[in-house]
Amino acid sequence: QVQLVESGGGSVQAGGSLKLSCVRSVTGSTDNRCDMAWHRQAPGKEREVVSSISIDGTTRYSDVVKGRFTISQDNQKNTLYLQMNSLKTEDTAVYYCASGSLVVVAGHLECHYKDWGHGTQVTVSS
Repeated sequence: QVQLVESGGGSVQAGGSLKLSCVRSVTGSTDNRCDMAWHRQAPGKEREVVSSISIDGTTRYSDVVKGRFTISQDNQKNTLYLQMNSLKTEDTAVYYCASGSLVVVAGHLECHYKDWGHGTQVTVSS
């Protein structure tokens, strides 16, 4: 069983910064972790991926946050981070940490986001 606990959300003015953290713990099962990611959901909108990072450290970003957000992980602390700079009002959303697990699909391994945190609210005001 995988548990994810986010922290670091809050309210900030446009142009400001926040750093989100997500602590991952695993109990009672083999850890078959693959990618981890941050997603967000704004009011009235669907959940969208913000950024992801693989075990080897390869990072990906959505176009709307590229250059402003930085994802990182500390494998010894089992913690995922999201440094958010130059925040905009449109970044207001609930941010969710997601942990991927390797699953076998049609005979090959895929990384599926199966475990999610409870979310942390980020509010950016003008």
